[in-house]
Amino acid sequence: MFITRFEELPPDLRTEEVRPYAEHLASRKGTLLAKRILDVLLCGSVFLLTLPLFLLIALLIGLTSKGPVLFRQKRVGRDGKEFEILKFRTMVADADRIGVQLTTGDDARITSFGRILRKLNLDEMPQLLNVLKGEMSIVGTRPEVRRYVEEYTPEMRATLLLAPGMLSDASVKYKDENQLLTGAENPQQVYVEQILPDKMAFNLAYLRRLSLAEDLRVIGRSIACMFQR
Repeated sequence: MFITRFEELPPDLRTEEVRPYAEHLASRKGTLLAKRILDVLLCGSVFLLTLPLFLLIALLIGLTSKGPVLFRQKRVGRDGKEFEILKFRTMVADADRIGVQLTTGDDARITSFGRILRKLNLDEMPQLLNVLKGEMSIVGTRPEVRRYVEEYTPEMRATLLLAPGMLSDASVKYKDENQLLTGAENPQQVYVEQILPDKMAFNLAYLRRLSLAEDLRVIGRSIACMFQR
């Protein structure tokens, strides 16, 4: 719940670029406690209310394509430690072994039902469980695979001080990220050199503005964006 003391952080986070963020967050213990309470209450309520939908989606995935219902992938979380993120599977089984780790809008690995789930953002629902387990938060930096975390600048690594999130201002701006990457000659290069730095600017700003009101604002903006879609 609370951030690790600066002196106890992993070496790649114990830098002068990260120190101001660590000291700021250490002074916001009350906010971090309120943030965790909001995570548990809101995610627990949403999970119970949407459990019938959860089960229906799981059934339809099983009926429309072969493979597991859930997609599991190692992502980098708080303090740079890996955890297993959960999503509804929207691609063919073992898709991560037969292609790149980025997904473009025209990716042939996406199943027909998976496209519907992605369009409605329903593939992210299982991450409610990640939040309840404390591996993620409702609001925060979207977790990346290790390959892209290695592209972070020293300052960007400050985003690893908190648990990653389901929602963020960066996610709203890049809600159509897959389409932006479609047709790019080198999608990974475009992501690393153009999209990732812009996303991280939003995420670092969130750390500086950390408050319960900020979380509620991001949640409201994200919900409005989903309804617009």
